[in-house]
Amino acid sequence: MAPRMHNLDLSKIWLFSTCSARELRTVQRALDEVTARAGTVLCEEGTIGREFFFIVEGRASVRRGGRKVALLGPGDYFGELALLDRRPRSATVSADTDMVLLHMNQRDFYGLLEEVPPLARKLLAAMADRLRDADSKVSALISH
Repeated sequence: MAPRMHNLDLSKIWLFSTCSARELRTVQRALDEVTARAGTVLCEEGTIGREFFFIVEGRASVRRGGRKVALLGPGDYFGELALLDRRPRSATVSADTDMVLLHMNQRDFYGLLEEVPPLARKLLAAMADRLRDADSKVSALISH
């Protein structure tokens, strides 16, 4: 099912932040629209992740170790690291309301990298920026 692209700005997602407008349109075509009913577990802490979600409508809760650590709503996203590796999920995300989401699985993501080769370099640059930002935050905490 082709997704309805309501005010979707993929450039705000760190994984796609360095992509050109043309590359972002290609990414959008790789997304599928899915719905989830309230109470649905969208991803479970400790399980192997293979998909990414962008919230179009609705709200979800994020839990780590059973404790609620965040609330997500339209424009938020989760699971982006699962596109890069096959590591266990760091949190459980559950739908608090009925939801409309955009979804991409790891296989489609790898196909996207083959279709748009410069995307791999841009993703590495975005990851390096995110790592530097995290390193700066840790350094700031240590020096205080």
